[in-house]
Amino acid sequence: MFSTKQPKLEVIIGPESAVRGDLTSKGTVRVDGALEGNVTADCVIIGEKGLITGDAMVRQMIIGGRIVGQIRAAEAVEIQRTGEVNGDISAARLTIADGGQFDGRSTMKRSKELAYSGSEELAGV
Repeated sequence: MFSTKQPKLEVIIGPESAVRGDLTSKGTVRVDGALEGNVTADCVIIGEKGLITGDAMVRQMIIGGRIVGQIRAAEAVEIQRTGEVNGDISAARLTIADGGQFDGRSTMKRSKELAYSGSEELAGV
């Protein structure tokens, strides 16, 4: 799951947890519960029962659950067969598995145009 290019898992929001507020991490964030707020991280993984209500600025994102908000990814967004996105996506690469749901607009840009520095704010996403 983790390569040398992907930082270690830094934050886990468990299935019985709900968090309200913005979250910033230089590592990987896994959401199996609910997060209401914007997230800025290197990588975000939403588990099958996870929910994010807010915008995301990431290097890459894997969606097995649901996100309601805008996604800005420097590299890739993967919507798995159980995943659902309600919002626009700007990414260098977008993958939607059979059964995955996407309701929004997609903009494909080069990685340099969507560069994630780990300290950027979500303004303008």
